[in-house]
Amino acid sequence: MKAPMRNPQKIEGDSSSVKESDYYEGERLSHLLGLIQRGTETSKLLNVNSLPEKIWLKQQIAIGINEVTRVLERMKPNTCDQQQQSPSVQLQVVIVVADCKPRMLTKHISNLAASRNVPVLYIRDNRRASLRLGELVKLKTALAIGVKARGNNLNQLLEREIVQRDS
Repeated sequence: MKAPMRNPQKIEGDSSSVKESDYYEGERLSHLLGLIQRGTETSKLLNVNSLPEKIWLKQQIAIGINEVTRVLERMKPNTCDQQQQSPSVQLQVVIVVADCKPRMLTKHISNLAASRNVPVLYIRDNRRASLRLGELVKLKTALAIGVKARGNNLNQLLEREIVQRDS
């Protein structure tokens, strides 16, 4: 028999507790999504290769649970005693829809990202978070995206506005 959950702020099935302040929702969510939108548009304008938009976007962002999981698994776990060469693709930050059903679809991402020292941002918007995240990457819905560390304008914006503020 499963023990009752003592911390109501903990996400069921997740090994690390998520505080209410860790969620991006409302105006904070709009700011995050707007920031990513501006970063991708600016980076796209500075891109001299002029690739088609979908191809360029896939080079910058891992889209979907499977692709985010795949990229995280290819990254080496961070250990202090190991000198390793970095894989070709690193994730700077992972954004996950917190209110997806069933939760089992995304619960593995937080542990996997934590083992690679990749911050996870949880978003929720009254069951519309997957629609809003999908709009960001030109799809109908998305449950998870990972911003690839490419050293572009999007990465600099996220580093300055999100990652440093939350740490």
